[in-house]
Amino acid sequence: MSRRWSVLAPDVDPLLLRAVLLLAVLVLATGIGLVLRRRAGRVREVTGGETLDAADLAAALGERATFVQFSSPACSPCRSVRRVLTGLVATDPALAHVEIDATERLDLARRLGILRTPTVLLLDPRGLVVRRLSGPITPEQARAAVPEPTRS
Repeated sequence: MSRRWSVLAPDVDPLLLRAVLLLAVLVLATGIGLVLRRRAGRVREVTGGETLDAADLAAALGERATFVQFSSPACSPCRSVRRVLTGLVATDPALAHVEIDATERLDLARRLGILRTPTVLLLDPRGLVVRRLSGPITPEQARAAVPEPTRS
């Protein structure tokens, strides 16, 4: 055992110390995983969000709302989110879905604080980010994120 460890913990078995450290890392990783799983698919309101336009997205905005999905090539949940959003947009022509590869648009991902994929931003008709979803989502969660159409 090194001199440093013998001063800090003179009577601790090095094998026991490694086992305790490994257990602590596993508990921490499990906790982080549970938090991320709990947050997945939950719609969060955004206040003071960024405004994106057709030039930022390289696509037109939807009449009622636009789903902007940030994906990455190795992301398997991104494919299921793409299917969910494509299916939803197919049933409502006032909605649009734009998928952006976060690795190709790091500038935009950094600007919007995208830390993981898939992350979906919901834009209002003017392009203002009003809601945010991270992780895998269900069709029900996607529908719930879209504001009801306004009656004129």
